[in-house]
Amino acid sequence: MPTASPVRSIVRDAPVTAELAERASSIRYKDLPDEVRTLARQCLLDWLAVTLAGSREELSRMLADQALEDGGRPAASLIGRDAKISAQQAALVNGAASHALDYDDVNMAMGGHPTVPIVPALLALAEDSGASGADFLAAFVAGYETECRIGALVLPDHYARGFHATGTIGSFGAAAACAHLLGLDAEKTATALGIAATQAAGLKSMFGTMCKPLHAGKAAQNGLLAAMLAARGFSSRADALECAQGFAATQSSDFHPERALADPPGGYHLRGNLFKYHAACYLTHAPIECARKLRREHAIETSAVREASLKVDAGASKVCHILAPKTGLEAKFSLRLTTAMALAGIDTARLDAYSEATAKNPALAALRDKVNVDFQPAWPHTQARIRLTLADGRVLEAAHDSGIPEQDLREQGRRLEAKFLSLAEPVLGARTHELATVVLSLDERANLRDLTRLCTPA
Repeated sequence: MPTASPVRSIVRDAPVTAELAERASSIRYKDLPDEVRTLARQCLLDWLAVTLAGSREELSRMLADQALEDGGRPAASLIGRDAKISAQQAALVNGAASHALDYDDVNMAMGGHPTVPIVPALLALAEDSGASGADFLAAFVAGYETECRIGALVLPDHYARGFHATGTIGSFGAAAACAHLLGLDAEKTATALGIAATQAAGLKSMFGTMCKPLHAGKAAQNGLLAAMLAARGFSSRADALECAQGFAATQSSDFHPERALADPPGGYHLRGNLFKYHAACYLTHAPIECARKLRREHAIETSAVREASLKVDAGASKVCHILAPKTGLEAKFSLRLTTAMALAGIDTARLDAYSEATAKNPALAALRDKVNVDFQPAWPHTQARIRLTLADGRVLEAAHDSGIPEQDLREQGRRLEAKFLSLAEPVLGARTHELATVVLSLDERANLRDLTRLCTPA
C-alpha cells in the first residue's frame, strides 16, 4: 500500500496558507505599535527614493513605453513621469523601476527585497480606490509579514535552487497586502495567495540583467491581479503553500511551518528590515564596509595593496560573483569590483559610481584582480572578513555584519531622508521636501492623492 507523501501529511497538521491568510487579514492599523508604523513610513520613503531615481533607467523607459502603447484605463500614476496607466501596468512598471538600481531594502527572513513587490501594487490599488494613508500602512504591514513568513517556510533551499525570492515570495506579499486593502476575509485572502502561488517566478540566473528588476514588477503585478481576482470570486486552492505539488513542494526541499508561524523578535518581521546605503547587491555591503573601514583607519593607497583576501558565505557565489563585470549593472553584482571600489575610495552610495567606465577602468580592474574571494560554507549570510596584505609586509584585517538592523529609528530616519533627497531631488526639484512631508504624515491622510501628485516632475 503506498504511503502518503510527507507534504500531504503535513497539511493535516499545519494548514499554513489558511493560517497566514487569517493573520494577514486580521491586522489593524490601530493595533500596530508606533515603531512599526514608523518603519512602514520609512520603507515607503525609501521606496519612493529608489523608484524616482530608477524611473530614469533605460529598462524603466522601455516598460513605460510598452504600457503606454498598450493603453488601458488611466487609473494609477507612473512614478517619475507625468502619465497614468492601468493599475496592473503601474504595478509592473513602478515595481521594476524601484528595483532597477538594486538600492532598495532587504529582509533576510524572506531572502530578498520586501518592499518593492508590495508598494507598487498597493499604491496603484490605493490611488484607484481612494484608500486612506492608515489603511495603506496596515495593508503594507500585512503584506510584509506574510512574505517574510513564507520566506521562513521555504528557505534556504528555495533560494539555493536558483529562485529569486523577490519575484517568487514577493508575489505573496503583494497579494496579501492588496487583499487587505480590498477588505477580503481570511478565506478569500487564502484564495488570493493561491492565485499568487501559481504565478510566482523569478530566476537568479538573470542577476545582472534587466530581468532582475522585472521580477519585482511582475511580483507586484501578480499580487495585485491575484487579490482583484479573488475579490471577484475567482477560484484557487486555499492550501497552495503546503499542498502536494504546491509552492513549497515544487520550489524547495525545505518546509518549516513552525518557523513560518513563529513570532519573530519584537513580534514583527518589519523590525528586521535592512535599508541599503550602497547602490549594489546587499551581499556586497559587508565587504564594502570592511574595505571602507581599512581605508579610513589606515589611509591606504591602492598602489600599496599586494593582495586582498575576502571571506564571505558560500551562497554569495551564485548571487554576486561576476568576476570581470563589463557594465554598471554587472558591477553591482561583483564582490571583487565593489570591494576594489571601496578600497579606492569611490563613493558606493552614488548611482553614477556603477558605470561601464568604472567597470572597465584599468587601474580599478587591476585592484579588482588582487581581490580573492574565499567562499565559506555555513558562514553567516551577512558577515564578511577582509585581510589585506600590503607591499611593505603589513597585514590588516576588518570584519563587518550588515545584517543587524538599526536600533535608533531617529538616526535611521535621518539617513533615509538624506538618501531620499539625494535620489529624488534630481527628478522632482522643489517638490521633494513636500513629498517627504506627505510620507511622514501619511497616517493622517484621507487618501494618497497628494503623494501620487507630487511624484511627477514639476
